[in-house]
Amino acid sequence: MEIKGSAVRSIPDFIRETQPEKYAAWLEALPETSKHYFKDIILSSNWYPLRETAVIPTEVMGKLLFNDPVRGAWLCGRFSAEKALTGIYKFFIRTASPFFIVDRAGKLFSTFYQPSAMEVVEKGSDYVILHITEFSEPDVLIENRIAGWIEKAMEIHGFGYVKVEITKSLVTGDSVTEMRVKWGNK
Repeated sequence: MEIKGSAVRSIPDFIRETQPEKYAAWLEALPETSKHYFKDIILSSNWYPLRETAVIPTEVMGKLLFNDPVRGAWLCGRFSAEKALTGIYKFFIRTASPFFIVDRAGKLFSTFYQPSAMEVVEKGSDYVILHITEFSEPDVLIENRIAGWIEKAMEIHGFGYVKVEITKSLVTGDSVTEMRVKWGNK
């Protein structure tokens, strides 16, 4: 399974921006199978192995910065959305409907992870349910990173209240990873 370079780059960028004093320790803590990627330039348009360039680096980052890899993954996903959705994209996100944003996130999903597929399976007035139906190397950290990204994208839209829950998971043997996205003005 592979991940796009732009998603990989957000991990060291997140560390450099939030806790730059821990960057060297993070790099040193990576196993050589991961470290060598980060010693070179990560090209945004290239594809990289998911485990070595996203799962392991996120786990090490989460332990080092937060003593919690899942929290680290979620926050890194939020950071990635904030950096990706700037300028004209930010304006577009703010004017689009929440359904459009979540639907677009599902369509963009396969441009960051391959092979993968995500779809909207249910819509309500203030929620949507997404299913990740294809992901050959499911991982709880990647699921939480995606959930954090969606949460931040919805907040950029302007909602004061956004809740993303992972209610089913390919990691635990479910047939899909299910994310319930709820929003409103709390």
